[in-house]
Amino acid sequence: MLSKKVEEALNAQINAEMWSAYLYLSMAAYCHSIGKSGMAKWFEVQFKEEQDHAQILYNYIVQRNGHVTLRPIEAVPTEWASVLDVFESTLAHEQKVTALINELMALTTAEHDFATQSMLKWFIDEQVEEEDNAQTIIDNVRMIDGNGYGLYMLDKELGARTYTQAAPLAGSAD
Repeated sequence: MLSKKVEEALNAQINAEMWSAYLYLSMAAYCHSIGKSGMAKWFEVQFKEEQDHAQILYNYIVQRNGHVTLRPIEAVPTEWASVLDVFESTLAHEQKVTALINELMALTTAEHDFATQSMLKWFIDEQVEEEDNAQTIIDNVRMIDGNGYGLYMLDKELGARTYTQAAPLAGSAD
């Protein structure tokens, strides 16, 4: 059984994950608007992944006989100054999400909620990957430094990304 504090924090995290999904969909739209369809596809995959993250938390609350409370999703940015800006915003956002997950882990430690800690371990590992991916793209954009052909190649590379359902959802009924 979840404590009220943990249940409320997990519900807040569902909202944060849905906001993240909405943010990445907005970033995809921005990339489409500047002719970077490969980058747009990369963000569309991110959008789906964030929805998965919310679903994992939702399923967990239900499994622990908690109450899911869905809240309104705040507006997200819709414009960025450049390709570099959109990916720097991505990294900053992922760092914020990492901090939220860390706060959840700290709360579950204080609450002696070992089951939720076990579930959150996947999110901690996921955040390391998310931050690393964003930083790698930023490094590549900086290396390209405005070279049109390099940006074209990066756009093509990012467009090759495919969606894979999050492991905790594998085999679950959709």
